[in-house]
Amino acid sequence: MAKFNDIQLLRINYLRGPNIWTYRPVLEVWLDLGALEDHPSNTLPGFNDRLTTWLPALIEHHCGVGERGGFLQRLQEGTWCGHVLEHIVIELLNLAGMPTGFGQTRSTSQHGVYRMVFRARDERVARVALEQGHRLIMAAINDEPFDVAAAAARVRTEVDDQYLGPSTACIVTAATDRGIPHIRLNDGNLVQLGYGARQRRIWTAETERTSAIAEGIASDKDLTKSLLKACGVPIPDGQIVNSPEEAWEAAQDIGLPVVVKPSDGNHGRGVTLDLRKQADIEAAYHVAYPEGSDVMVERFIPGDEHRLLVVGGKVVAAARGEVVSITGNGRNTVRELIDSQLNSDPRRGYEEEYPLEIIDVATDAKVQLELKRQDLDADAVPAAGRTVVIQRNGNVAVDCTDDVHPEVAYIAQLAAKVVGLDIAGIDLVAQDISKPLQGQGGAIVEVNAGPGLLMHLKPAVGAPRPVGQAIAEHLFPSDEAEEGSAGRIPLVGVAGTRGTSTIARVVAWLLHLGGHHTGLACRDGLFLDRRRVSAADSAHWEAAHRLLMNQMVQAAVIENDARTILRDGLAYDRCQVGVVTDMDGKDSLAEFDVHEQEQMYKVLRTQVDVVLPGGAAVLNAAEPQVLELAPLSDGAVVLYAQDAQLPAIAEHRAKDGGRAVVVKNGRVVLATGAAEHVLGAVADLTFGRNAVATDTDTLLAIVATAWALDIAPDLIGAGIKTFEPELPATAAR
Repeated sequence: MAKFNDIQLLRINYLRGPNIWTYRPVLEVWLDLGALEDHPSNTLPGFNDRLTTWLPALIEHHCGVGERGGFLQRLQEGTWCGHVLEHIVIELLNLAGMPTGFGQTRSTSQHGVYRMVFRARDERVARVALEQGHRLIMAAINDEPFDVAAAAARVRTEVDDQYLGPSTACIVTAATDRGIPHIRLNDGNLVQLGYGARQRRIWTAETERTSAIAEGIASDKDLTKSLLKACGVPIPDGQIVNSPEEAWEAAQDIGLPVVVKPSDGNHGRGVTLDLRKQADIEAAYHVAYPEGSDVMVERFIPGDEHRLLVVGGKVVAAARGEVVSITGNGRNTVRELIDSQLNSDPRRGYEEEYPLEIIDVATDAKVQLELKRQDLDADAVPAAGRTVVIQRNGNVAVDCTDDVHPEVAYIAQLAAKVVGLDIAGIDLVAQDISKPLQGQGGAIVEVNAGPGLLMHLKPAVGAPRPVGQAIAEHLFPSDEAEEGSAGRIPLVGVAGTRGTSTIARVVAWLLHLGGHHTGLACRDGLFLDRRRVSAADSAHWEAAHRLLMNQMVQAAVIENDARTILRDGLAYDRCQVGVVTDMDGKDSLAEFDVHEQEQMYKVLRTQVDVVLPGGAAVLNAAEPQVLELAPLSDGAVVLYAQDAQLPAIAEHRAKDGGRAVVVKNGRVVLATGAAEHVLGAVADLTFGRNAVATDTDTLLAIVATAWALDIAPDLIGAGIKTFEPELPATAAR
């Protein structure tokens, strides 16, 4: 059959915040189907069969039908290839371990050109998924071979390279579930939770409250032990050694059996347990030496290794380790038995998301030493029924949180406090974690900063523990913030074209007078309090983002316009007050396929969609299209208009005591239901020492926004009169 030319990807744009499609970041792709515009899916020979064979899980896509198999129904009925590409990309993301459910494809005013979007947590991952999906659909259309597994693996590699690690991701997810926003600060796992002065930072399982001194102490195991011992925490005797010979001498002094390990290692690297022979101890020295600055020999504590996670002074999870072994059959080598009996376990893998690691006998010196102690090597063939120990301190992934004795929990919490860590992984050895340590000779062997969380999130045995929630609660205690306010500062978004810069600047001034260090991003520049740090037009995503990352900013006012929303999305996920003054400006938006006035509603509604339940939308009631946005606000609605007799104003005031700012007899009135408060004469509410008058609608929007922020009317009036409209000089860099 004749081959179709490739679908053309005309434009690819990453919308980084709430946008016309959804609250979340998406990749927006403009597609030109070309000749395929005249060939829906049911007219392409064999296309549907090839597609569903390659991607059988497409049956789970509900699509617009709203039930399982919905998308397949659309395929059979006939749907256009832009829509099909959307579902292919979503399925590739699902196969790559980044589940995605949201996507939309809509036609434009140009024949055969569509806008396709899909949920994209990371731009580079999304672009790779699009690239692979594009290749797949063309192969399916033209009946060409395609390696789906390789395509999914390519996306998966990008997910592993770009996305947050599982420990960081679980904390971010827990914060998101509580309505706390986040900003990723680097390509790794440094993440800001919250905005401005209310933010907290995490780096995997470390927080801004994790003391550098405490980290230093934890990395020095000898110092840690001395501090713990001084506070009555049970620890094994031990000493630092400088050679294999010293290690053997120390072992004899301490008493066999012993443990040899690096003095400042982590994650169990270089640790060898239960050593009884001189040759084994000297060999273990060479295993430990490369993993730390010194080597330590300490008394071996009989029992199982346990990891207790302490967060904010409380034990929130515990996992137990098990000895890892294989059983000989008289035929296969140790290497083959490790692969068949251990590495075949689906819980083992190389990536962080697997609770158990792949055992590579060729590169793991600890495993080689363990085999040597049993007079074996990787190529030896153990007798049938012989148990061969591979790791003595592996598989710390058996959940035992509910078994921890209160005295054991207390000792672990004390150890974390002695070292000074807010989040700590406490390694202890005990024969029975449900009993006090003293009676069984148990001891704490290590205190770790930045502990891994995966063993608690995905234990090999037992229930996962909500450790992400525990860390989020530690950073943002529920009893210190009203519901929905954790990590949030007062944030005002101003959208429209009429007087929006003036509104933003005066509202920022009023917040400043109220005692907030206020950030402002508007067309007149970027301001930190009253200092203009940039004179460039700052009514865009990048400038607003800078404010939200600034730890000094206690309140923020951000001007947006339709172009910003269409090009980037909003810089914030939610706001306390969202202002919409008008729906002008469609004539400058042709590049976004905005040609009709009705389309402006879908664009500007974004500002109202993100208003917090405890906040308010401030709307110009004199503009019917703006007034239609009122039902979209999750919070309250404050209307403003010069005409106090507008039916919309009267109805709003009559309904549940709605608030409105209007003009009556030349005076600005703040109305709540039937109650009215006169702010002052319009003629008197001028700016600064030169009494600069502003447009009345702009004045009312300022008053309504400040009122929605619960700024006292007296301060609103005084603040307007003291606002100086002259722009300050831009500070030198």
